[in-house]
Amino acid sequence: MSSSQKTIKKTKLPALPKLLNNKIYKTGQTRGADDDVIYQNRVSRSSTVLIPYTQWADHSSSLNRLVFENGFIVLINPDVYFRTENIDYLLELEGLSLGRNALVFYETRNHWNLYNPRQRGWTPALSRQAPLGGQYVARIPGTTSTIEGGQKIIDGFDTTSLKGAGIRLYEYANSEVIYHCRLQLEALYWSCFDSETVSVDNGMKLENIKIRREGTLQKCNELGLFNHELLIQSRIINQEIFTICPLCLEKISSRGFFNRLEQAEGREVPDLTVTQINLFHIEELRYGVYNHRQYNLGWGHHHCNVVVKDSGIDETINWMYRVVEININHGYFTPENRPS
Repeated sequence: MSSSQKTIKKTKLPALPKLLNNKIYKTGQTRGADDDVIYQNRVSRSSTVLIPYTQWADHSSSLNRLVFENGFIVLINPDVYFRTENIDYLLELEGLSLGRNALVFYETRNHWNLYNPRQRGWTPALSRQAPLGGQYVARIPGTTSTIEGGQKIIDGFDTTSLKGAGIRLYEYANSEVIYHCRLQLEALYWSCFDSETVSVDNGMKLENIKIRREGTLQKCNELGLFNHELLIQSRIINQEIFTICPLCLEKISSRGFFNRLEQAEGREVPDLTVTQINLFHIEELRYGVYNHRQYNLGWGHHHCNVVVKDSGIDETINWMYRVVEININHGYFTPENRPS
């Protein structure tokens, strides 16, 4: 924890409604992952990072300078490892070695059959910290083939207490960044046009709302997290300092933080937990940059988030423009006669 965090956390603020507090807290966690993939499920963004060897080769100098709080593991494609002459020596030159901070990662049955690690006397890795306890990890899906050996193969990081080897490289953020992002995101909740009324409706007393809101905004101002100009440029708030959806630019109602997503009739899911308002990355998460950061996170409508996906806002808007233009040109859509 940084000195700034220690100083600011001395004054305890009134609690947020539980659902809202959980939503803000979860922004510091990675996306979900099931048992059949190599990634951990819903863990801190400061967890052990998994780096594809191709990314290490392209960005080794910058990655070497970055201090990952819980270390990293480089994953090497079997073809690269077994078909590269003097591979262990070359890896050592790059600061890597098998079993210390690198593993051979098996994803296909073809690689498994060609370079079977068990027949080579290798063992699956057991630890996320050096030494890793093995030389490889495997996540190979099963097949419908009746041929012997068609079952799925999951080797390494597959115990109840050690599921998943780590997190995606582009999801990483250190603890201080996570803390700052949570503060900024809470300030954006308080910047919704109806946050005071909605907070009362969800159990907060009016006097506690004022204390919490003012305290959070004070923290953000002290840490440089509520620069209006930067937030406006990033499509996170409007000129009136109200929180907006980064894609459609409509003002966000804070009721969306508490209301579950409406479901289509006949397709309802009883345990749906998705709310109408979700975390929104302005510049999408991708390799080569760390975009879970201050002034790149906002709140947006669930459906707008789904439309953007991993494409980014600019690319999505260009695509939407082309779609509308094509529909106009073919006579399927007339702007002046569109439904209100």
